[in-house]
Amino acid sequence: MRRLAAALTTALALGVGLTACGESDPVAGTTTGETREITHAMGTTKVPAEPKRVVVLDTDKIDTALSLGVKPVGAATAGEAKSWPTYFGEDKLAGITEVGVLTEPDLEAINALKPDLILGSKFRQEKFYDELAAIAPTVFTEKVGITWKENFLLDGKALGKEQEARGLLDTYEKRAKDFGATLGDAATREVSIVRFIPGAIRVYGPDSFSGIVIGDTGLGRPERQKLDGKEDKRFDLVSPERISEVDGDVVFVTAYGEKAVAEQATVTGGSLWKNLSAVKAGKAHVVSDEVWMTGIGVGAANKILDDLAKYLSA
Repeated sequence: MRRLAAALTTALALGVGLTACGESDPVAGTTTGETREITHAMGTTKVPAEPKRVVVLDTDKIDTALSLGVKPVGAATAGEAKSWPTYFGEDKLAGITEVGVLTEPDLEAINALKPDLILGSKFRQEKFYDELAAIAPTVFTEKVGITWKENFLLDGKALGKEQEARGLLDTYEKRAKDFGATLGDAATREVSIVRFIPGAIRVYGPDSFSGIVIGDTGLGRPERQKLDGKEDKRFDLVSPERISEVDGDVVFVTAYGEKAVAEQATVTGGSLWKNLSAVKAGKAHVVSDEVWMTGIGVGAANKILDDLAKYLSA
């Protein structure tokens, strides 16, 4: 009820009503001057040609904004992560206001920031769309992870930086391809991606964010992580008793939140983990979860390439 009441209050304050999804330009209350039409997951929306006060509601969107030189006035945090992407440095994060978590944005906090553009995700925040659109022009991408490149370009367009976004993506893709070429035998080197989340262990497939980055370099994946025959090729689960299934020529390991870190320590301290060929060879590496998993943008993708260069070029 608080969420609905806040939205109604916001709508009245702006002099507009809540608008059904899919209609063009749901709100013009905070949009002045030149505008552009953006077609997105929820319809078509008019946004400022040069938005100045941007609120972002997913981790890929904060990566995108910062990569393009835009500091959001507000950003949601990623649950267990409880922070924004620190790989950009504290100076670029200073002054951003927290506006709830990805799955439960704080509408009152967002409204107080007087944004002129809100970037979000249908996958995570569809039920909030009308209320957000009553605050400011709102653009949603459809999915997360598998469409990260398309999302980056759409969000870049909404930010008025379409060409800059295309340039950064092209530069990243060339870097990934060039790095793979330096390895000579990239396709024969099987990279395993393992993530500990509270209560579960995941292996990541070719349609995950980090899996796509690995694919862009031409590196190979263990057969288990190709997820052949599965409709969802983002990730799959393994149990601690079947941890041998995560083996590869090199294993990259992350953990999502403090509880997962503790569970990771328990599993990796056991004999089954220690018997993995990659572990015995000293080729199991703990890497940043916010880079490999929650970053989901060109900034994080380049950081993954940094890790690959660090651990595979030696």
